[in-house]
Amino acid sequence: MTTTITTISPISGAAILTRSGVTESDFPPILATAQKAFSTFRHTHPLAARQQIVKKALQILASRSDELGKEITEQMGRPIAYTPKEVATAVKRGEYLLKVSGEALKDTPGEVEEGFKRWIRKEPLGVVLVVFAWNYPYLILVNSLIPALLAGNTLLLKPSPQTPTIAEHMVSIFEEAGLPSGVLQTVHCGDLPTLSKLVARPEIASIAFTGSVAGGLAIQQAASSRIVPVGLELGGNDPAYIRADVDVAWAAAEIVDGAVFNSGQSCCSIERVYVHADIYNQFLAEVVNVLEGYKLGDPLDAATHLGPVVSARSASTIAEHVADALANGARLLTPDVFSAGQALGQTFVRPELLADCTPSMRVMREETFGPLIPVQKVASDAEAVALMNDSSLGLTASVWTSDLATGEELLHLIEAGTVFVNRCDYPSPDLAWTGWKDSGRGVTLSRFGFEQFVRLKSFHLKDYPK
Repeated sequence: MTTTITTISPISGAAILTRSGVTESDFPPILATAQKAFSTFRHTHPLAARQQIVKKALQILASRSDELGKEITEQMGRPIAYTPKEVATAVKRGEYLLKVSGEALKDTPGEVEEGFKRWIRKEPLGVVLVVFAWNYPYLILVNSLIPALLAGNTLLLKPSPQTPTIAEHMVSIFEEAGLPSGVLQTVHCGDLPTLSKLVARPEIASIAFTGSVAGGLAIQQAASSRIVPVGLELGGNDPAYIRADVDVAWAAAEIVDGAVFNSGQSCCSIERVYVHADIYNQFLAEVVNVLEGYKLGDPLDAATHLGPVVSARSASTIAEHVADALANGARLLTPDVFSAGQALGQTFVRPELLADCTPSMRVMREETFGPLIPVQKVASDAEAVALMNDSSLGLTASVWTSDLATGEELLHLIEAGTVFVNRCDYPSPDLAWTGWKDSGRGVTLSRFGFEQFVRLKSFHLKDYPK
């Protein structure tokens, strides 16, 4: 029985798109198409040919950044001032992965020995299932799509029901660039039980999942009946530490951007802020000044900084975290400049500055995924690092200081996959994007991002003795 997936606009609350979701009976033809495409594509299109297709597809994608960006705004609510830049950044990320693909996928020679020839080859896996989130759909998809395709795999792209058209556009763009039909397919799926059954199918050779910790655990469980690589990019509760030696106004502006950009709906946005006692009050005052310059409003207005959060449920979770913090002693310091935006609807959530937070508050322990700036005072570097590491999550962390040497020393002590000094919320394509603890498993981006989409095959040849 076909299921209908409905996309609800976070701007208006109205239904704006519907798609037919797959059922278990749809799996055999989808998987047969992917397997048939794999059996030919890997041989008929060597790496050089695949690189040319990717290069052309990225050029097409770049040419459509404005129209595709507007669609992101309509479907998930990020302001139009920023969404075309996501497409442009996805192109740049793809171009970097394309540039390093020859080096990342080349053979590795064995030791030289007379009479022998040995090498290690990176072979494609087969059918790769990519399950990706709505908050940065093009960026997240590129992380897996480009290396998996360049390695010679075929892919099933499962988009979020909130942004269903992204996978469809990418399939169309890559086929326009010369990719054979069937190498990429879109699979719409609106429920976890059906997706779990697809994950469990033996034809699926690899799974790349980006989403919540709960979703990642469910995917991992669904794949547990067999040996199959599962890459998980999950949540974050990412901390920032502001040392006393910074320019406080500058640091405040950077922290606000890192915490509330995209309404805080990023796995690597700043979710906890630790500020040295010597500048604590000054920092709070400067954050208020920064927030006074932000506009919450219609995301189709180019002057808007913050649009709605993705759903009424998300808005409710954010409100619960704020209420818990206030009930446990936090102070709300948000300037009263957002009332016009809030009047647009429940999903238009203002950025909240919460002072005097403590480690027991939900806002400091859980991933809020909203535009909150919870701040706690600390007395030393050691206290800050201990609090930063006191989390089940470990995606990114940042230290803000004019003393780069000390900043670097502190990074060595912090438990996270990516650590920054004087920067945050930025997956650099030349660095491994990887989560520690419950933030994930596996790697995307960098030369290492190809490894979850290949398997090694060792070749060992001995001269014929006659």
